[in-house]
Amino acid sequence: MEADGAENTDISNTKKPKHKGKHDKPKPWDEDPNIDRWKIEKFDPSWNQGGMLDVSSFSTLFPKYREKYLTDAWPMVKSALKEFGIDCELNKNEGSMTVKTTIKTRDPYIIVKARDLIKLLSRSVPAPQAIKILNDDMSCDIIKIGNMIRNKERFVKRRQNLVGPNSSTLKALELLTGCYILVQGNTVAAMGSFKGLKQVRRIVEDCIQNKMHPVYHIKILMMKKELEKDPALKNENWDRFLPKYKKKTVKQKKVKSKKKKQDTPFPPPQQPSMEDIQLETGEYFLSDKKKQAKKWHEKQEKQLEKTTENKRKREAAFVPPKELIKEDPSTYADNNNDVAAMAMSLKKKSKEFGKQKSFENVNPEDYIATSGEQPRKKKSKRD
Repeated sequence: MEADGAENTDISNTKKPKHKGKHDKPKPWDEDPNIDRWKIEKFDPSWNQGGMLDVSSFSTLFPKYREKYLTDAWPMVKSALKEFGIDCELNKNEGSMTVKTTIKTRDPYIIVKARDLIKLLSRSVPAPQAIKILNDDMSCDIIKIGNMIRNKERFVKRRQNLVGPNSSTLKALELLTGCYILVQGNTVAAMGSFKGLKQVRRIVEDCIQNKMHPVYHIKILMMKKELEKDPALKNENWDRFLPKYKKKTVKQKKVKSKKKKQDTPFPPPQQPSMEDIQLETGEYFLSDKKKQAKKWHEKQEKQLEKTTENKRKREAAFVPPKELIKEDPSTYADNNNDVAAMAMSLKKKSKEFGKQKSFENVNPEDYIATSGEQPRKKKSKRD
């Protein structure tokens, strides 16, 4: 028995570990350079000759101000959807648009495209532009920006940054991303390829959240367009070529927070009433005649103060201004003499100081003649 148990343990240890994807063997078409895996092939009705098994429908509401435009453009929308076997309905009473499949529908994904079409129409996208969503190589994205920021004023300013002056920023983004962009209310509707829609969403979110201005994104996209033309940089990292922008934080003034009063369980002290104040001053025990006399006396004092103040203001206009006292010319001459004497004394002192320095700087070797050397004769001016 022990030998059998040992054999079983050896067999269990020798089992090969299971690994996922063991059947994923390389296929001959995996490394074929002629195959474009990003290409979207156009749908062929022969792929689904039986049609749809059940009816699928989508509906969406539209605002009141779009009713007139939609009634005018509805025949164009209806004829475009009819080509793909989709039925559409415009309900003015409920303010809704509905699309549904029919027996003639062959493409199973076209109903999703029709749903996107009525969404774009309700978001103020023009009908000729919205109908392009029915093409296979066209996608759409509706970005909600209303709840990204609470402050209404900041939201309006940042949304204007996205549009730019005379819609210049928006046009530049459309050219670089290859997408149609429409900013309307609290949403941004975009139409284009998947790659372009991904770029548009990142730019819009960075702008509304104040992470990066759209102008910087435009500069980066322009540089990427130039780098794409160089085949040598096709498989390299482009981060070293792209500019890096740091967000500058502006120092804001700190709001002084008011000190909160400490919450105490005891009520505030009771304020004294008029009777308590009169009791303290002794006025409570006075008679009515004495009270009136006191009031009259206080009134007279106030009137006297007011009259004296008014009188002082009236008399101030008649007070002559103080005259400037002119100095005598004799005193002016004495001052000039004092300054001149001081200047002469300073000159004498500077001369004495210069002589003293010249004596200190005398070199005795210039005056002592060494043995064997004759003193040099001065050159005559005549020579």
